[in-house]
Amino acid sequence: MRDKIILNAGEKLRHERSRSKGTMGQTDIYTYSVINENDDVVGSVTHTDTTALNGFKQTQSVIQKDASGNVIVDESW
Repeated sequence: MRDKIILNAGEKLRHERSRSKGTMGQTDIYTYSVINENDDVVGSVTHTDTTALNGFKQTQSVIQKDASGNVIVDESW
């Protein structure tokens, strides 16, 4: 996931929360804040990891937004 997002110099990710959803918890959702060198929140990242119940195919996606809510990265693999 980290190779998909764009971080400026001095920025880092801070894990905020994780949760699972689906009838068997097949989707894991991880939420991160993008923090600059002054510890200000300058964006967010949501990483979703889903395992299909039929066939066990794994799909992941990441959405990165800036502090205004504009989408910077929206990728699936």
